[in-house]
Amino acid sequence: MRFSIEEYSQRFKMSKEMIHSRMRNKRLNYIIEDGVTYIIIPRSSLESEVRREIHEEKKAEAEVSKKSAQEPQVKTPAPRPKKTTVGTIISLYQKENHQLKLRIKELEAKIDKLIDDKERMLIDERNRIEKVYMNKDEQLKTILELINTKMLTNISQTVHEVDIHDKIEQESEEVLEASWQTPHLVELKKYLKTLDVAAPERKIIKKRFTSGYGHDVRIIQHNGEFCLDFSKYDYSDLLTIKKQ
Repeated sequence: MRFSIEEYSQRFKMSKEMIHSRMRNKRLNYIIEDGVTYIIIPRSSLESEVRREIHEEKKAEAEVSKKSAQEPQVKTPAPRPKKTTVGTIISLYQKENHQLKLRIKELEAKIDKLIDDKERMLIDERNRIEKVYMNKDEQLKTILELINTKMLTNISQTVHEVDIHDKIEQESEEVLEASWQTPHLVELKKYLKTLDVAAPERKIIKKRFTSGYGHDVRIIQHNGEFCLDFSKYDYSDLLTIKKQ
């Protein structure tokens, strides 16, 4: 049970100076709550004190009744001031209980608020993380789409270039093959074999063709072999060997 200094002073008929003196000497247990000092008294001690007061009251009443019976002419003395009764103590208990209930409600409200704040923080953090991952996914999709578009473009260009290159090579081969198959072309090596030309003279002729290749339009080469087209050109200056 706890009493304020004022309540303790009234309850136990003790001056405030004496109460403070006992508190300083640690003869009274007390606590300070919200700036108010409360003196703590065990309930067992309080109950014994109440019983003692009730006993004293009954004893005083018995003495008064006895005196009244012996001296009826004497006036009844003024009643003593009433001390704290059981009802007062119960009222104090109820008051303390009400304060504890209010305190419990305040603590429960604070706990509920903390739980709500924590849940709200967790929800906000989860939403933030989901938003970050969604943005990352969008960026990744965009990058993959760009890469796929670039790869498809490059593949298309490469295929197109390969097709064009193959087509050009095929056409060139067809032209050269057609040129080679024309009856007007004669391979230089085979033509020299038909002539009665010695080996040193053949070397001289081949050297002339090699030197003039690229400058003389009459000199035709196919697959590394020089060819003659007598239907268009005159090769007498290249094939004639001057005798000494």
